[in-house]
Amino acid sequence: MEVFGMAIEDLYLPILIISGIVTLLYLFFSDLTDGSGELFPLLDPAVLLPFITLTATWGYVLELATGLGSGVILGISLCAAAILDFLLYFFILLPLKSAEVSIAYSDESLTGKVGKVIVPIPADGFGEIVIETVNGVLSKRAAGYENVPIDYGKEVLIIEVDAGTFIVKEYEPFRFK
Repeated sequence: MEVFGMAIEDLYLPILIISGIVTLLYLFFSDLTDGSGELFPLLDPAVLLPFITLTATWGYVLELATGLGSGVILGISLCAAAILDFLLYFFILLPLKSAEVSIAYSDESLTGKVGKVIVPIPADGFGEIVIETVNGVLSKRAAGYENVPIDYGKEVLIIEVDAGTFIVKEYEPFRFK
């Protein structure tokens, strides 16, 4: 079978193999090209390489499986690759780029968590609580909600954070009667 005067194996198959190898190399060495797609996202290798690979794949398969003309097959291949590349970019690559990978926390993010009093909290003063998180055990300054004293060892619910001080209330878990 011939495509544009060339055997199918001489056109689509080498492009498919080379783009597949380059994609694998990009997978391992993508840090070297980090930021290359910031100016123009369509030139990002993570977008361009799958487009070429998908175009060659669709072209090769359609040339072998159908009796359509080479120009029609190339058009179908380009359209199919563009649609799949669009889906890859907007539903996989963009969310991954904007995903935040961090173990950092803010004091406000601890609101609603349950902690344990390790230094008793007096009526008009400060004590200390510990909170277990995925980051480890955090020790924080605490004051009682509405200036209520809280004894050592009690579980407390963090109500709010005011200037680095955790305002807490004794925790009363919900129980069915």
